[in-house]
Amino acid sequence: MIKVLLADDHKIVREGLRRIIEESGEMEVVAEAADGNEAIHKTLKFRPDVAVVDISMPPGIDGLEVVSRLKFQIPSMPVLILTMHDEEQYVVRAIEAGAMGYVTKQAAPEQLVDAVKKLYSGGRYLTEKASEALASRIVRGDSSKSGAESLSMRELQVLRKLALGQTNHEIADSYHISVKTVDTYRSRILKKLNLRNNAELSRFAIQSKLIEL
Repeated sequence: MIKVLLADDHKIVREGLRRIIEESGEMEVVAEAADGNEAIHKTLKFRPDVAVVDISMPPGIDGLEVVSRLKFQIPSMPVLILTMHDEEQYVVRAIEAGAMGYVTKQAAPEQLVDAVKKLYSGGRYLTEKASEALASRIVRGDSSKSGAESLSMRELQVLRKLALGQTNHEIADSYHISVKTVDTYRSRILKKLNLRNNAELSRFAIQSKLIEL
């Protein structure tokens, strides 16, 4: 049996995913997590064969940070991103962080099962739309980056948390950095995006589908 960890902040989503995975007859869910920190803790404790992680898990660290930390602590363990986001920047960031697969929640249940199997066997899995997004970025190269694409991964993470109304102190605690560092990231974000304040930043995040409301 393939041992799977599920990390998503919505209990009803985890229950649905558990059913899909366990009805395959080839997998079992050995642990569930409702936020990023819990995902890391339970992954280290239960050592699943594959971790299925959502990108958006407020209020703590997000899925991209989970991927980065797990790849550092357990390099051989594959992580599958399962998310509502199909925007290009998220696909690219997830792969850059170390994810071995990317599936959206709009995908058919059998795609999730196929993705877990593929990662377990040492391969990668991207839905067709995710593959197209990644190919588009490769073709364009870095020179055409604009908007959210111009942000570093940490800047994107800070932007999302600011847009969700988190304070600099809360963000600093999530990423174990200083409040001053968060403020520096905020200044860089505003400058890169040509925005003036947090209100405009939130509006940009909503329009760019960087946060779910």
